[in-house]
Amino acid sequence: MLLSRRITARNGALVIVTFFVAILLLHPRIGFLRDETGGLDGLPDSGGAVRKGDKQQSLAVNNDKKVAIIVASSKNDNTSWLFDYFPQWEKNVYMVDNTEAKLKVPKNKGRESMAYLTFMIDNYDNLPDNNLFIHPNRYQWHNDDPDYDGLPVLRHFQFPYLESEGYVNLRCAWSMGCPSEIRPLDEEGEHRENVHAGGDYKKAFLELFPGQPVPERVGVSCCAQFALTKEKIREKKKEEYIRLRNWLLETDLDDSISGRVLEYSWHTCCCPRTTRQAFDAHSKCHAQSREDMAHSDSCTTLLAPLRRTTSPAPVSLTPNTNFVLLVIFGKDAVHCPSAKECYCKVFGLCNLSCDQGSCGLFDLPPYSTLPEGWPFVGWDKKPRNRAVAED
Repeated sequence: MLLSRRITARNGALVIVTFFVAILLLHPRIGFLRDETGGLDGLPDSGGAVRKGDKQQSLAVNNDKKVAIIVASSKNDNTSWLFDYFPQWEKNVYMVDNTEAKLKVPKNKGRESMAYLTFMIDNYDNLPDNNLFIHPNRYQWHNDDPDYDGLPVLRHFQFPYLESEGYVNLRCAWSMGCPSEIRPLDEEGEHRENVHAGGDYKKAFLELFPGQPVPERVGVSCCAQFALTKEKIREKKKEEYIRLRNWLLETDLDDSISGRVLEYSWHTCCCPRTTRQAFDAHSKCHAQSREDMAHSDSCTTLLAPLRRTTSPAPVSLTPNTNFVLLVIFGKDAVHCPSAKECYCKVFGLCNLSCDQGSCGLFDLPPYSTLPEGWPFVGWDKKPRNRAVAED
């Protein structure tokens, strides 16, 4: 009887030990069983959102860095997804059509630009480290994703790349905006049926950036969703953002055109130190064609010192001068990196098959408003499957 009791006690101890070993092996936070990426399935990815089985390449955010989302929204928009998926990020949701909102703008004009500028002005002395300026709804056609889904755009965003660049566009596909959306000199006075800022861009540019030569071409992937570090924002004085917002408040251009002008000005900040320097740099590159100039490594090197200056002195260049201009956040007037390079650096998607302006992840939709029920209801009102499985 005594021997039997000892055996029973020993078996009970073995059961208990086995139970606790199983817990150690299976518990997701202990770390014995990892997913294929080498990280823990269910932990935050680069965007800080909880992921489920995400296998995309991703880089972690420095936990000491504060991230803020800045949104220009209206009463009918739904921004709840930002709070659901990114609880640890600061949310700044401006209601452009609600004067009683906690965060409001001086006037509902200039599309998202009014909210963006208001955030920079109001928070200039206390900016978060990294700032994402985006549109409100999760599903909208300009999101660079096969399902036009903003969630993976933010989840896979590579913050280390932002911190090395200061400014990063949240769109890589060239559809709309690249390689040359606006030709201010050729299109001056032109007015199209569809909203296009080309006809008004030159006049607006001269008002916004006095003393700087009007670029011959302006190109950047649309549609005014981008990220900025606090250091990049502070490269300009607070008074400059106030001046830009005052222009937006006072301009005779309507809401859509004034917003479009700034949409194609955010990326590009500095004028040459002197007219002589601009002409000297230009003369060394005069043999190159206009189309090649903006992408020339040699000319980029020659003009780089001029781009870092901020002299208010007027610059008088001839109409044929092909100076690569910078406007607000320090990129060339034509800022269209190859899609392959962009997807790799911005989203960590580095093994894509691409041509210069597309990697097959974005198709321009037939309409600007997605059908009700998207992404599970298609353009034909019939059920559809997501192009990419939801994380």
